[in-house]
Amino acid sequence: MNYVVLYTVIIVAVLMWLGALRNPLLAFVEIGRELLHSYKFLLLVAGMFGVLALNKYELQIERKLHLTSDYTSFVFGLEGHFVRDLQNLFYTPWMTPTIVFFYIFMLQSVLAASLGVYLLDKNRVMLYATCYTIILNYAIAIPFYLYFPVNEVWSYVPAGVRFTMLDVFPNFEQEYRPLSGLNNCFPSLHTAISVSSALLAFRSGNRRWMAITTVSAVIIVFGIFYLGIHWLTDMLGGTILAVVSTTVAVQLSKLTLRSGEGKLTVRSRATELR
Repeated sequence: MNYVVLYTVIIVAVLMWLGALRNPLLAFVEIGRELLHSYKFLLLVAGMFGVLALNKYELQIERKLHLTSDYTSFVFGLEGHFVRDLQNLFYTPWMTPTIVFFYIFMLQSVLAASLGVYLLDKNRVMLYATCYTIILNYAIAIPFYLYFPVNEVWSYVPAGVRFTMLDVFPNFEQEYRPLSGLNNCFPSLHTAISVSSALLAFRSGNRRWMAITTVSAVIIVFGIFYLGIHWLTDMLGGTILAVVSTTVAVQLSKLTLRSGEGKLTVRSRATELR
């Protein structure tokens, strides 16, 4: 997985440059300043890493709780062969590598780059809102993964879906699976996070970043079906989660900044020109 980390770092740097039209290395200077001048941001970052750590150990928690529920057949009964039909309609070998690239690399890259873009734009409302959104998305999703487990579509034989990820990434199950359980489907965090990034970009006023995040979100949401991973129900749940999380996150961000740490949004000249 080392190459995934390396490529992700490179992609994040490119995305920050495209989104803010400034040297992405300056984002590290800006985040250092924010951490030094705002204990609230420091606590928010700590909370964000805390919930990400909780997600990392979710599979271990699930095993210790001896949870055996499985709602896959229930979800299949609701939507039938939607994913199979979509996969059969759109499957094209040349398109698969692009879909896999967005599924594996772009989710975390866009999310991390969002923090950098808002730092470079000096848009503190969206910076804080992104952190709150990450916390809310994972904090709400994890209980569902524990108590409403749904297996990935391809693994449920009656669904008749093929796991096309293996066409491009044959070692996916060995290298990626330890990071995400087979039954961590509802709600789809790939949907929730990618749609959240696009919704926040729309609110930010940065049209360039809005275009980038929207294209990424559309491809990722399409990709969860194309690759045979998520159910339609997962996508709908993820979309609702994104709308709720971003709405609450923006309000929390404004409340946090209103309580005495300067202006809500200090926009750079580059942002004003957009």
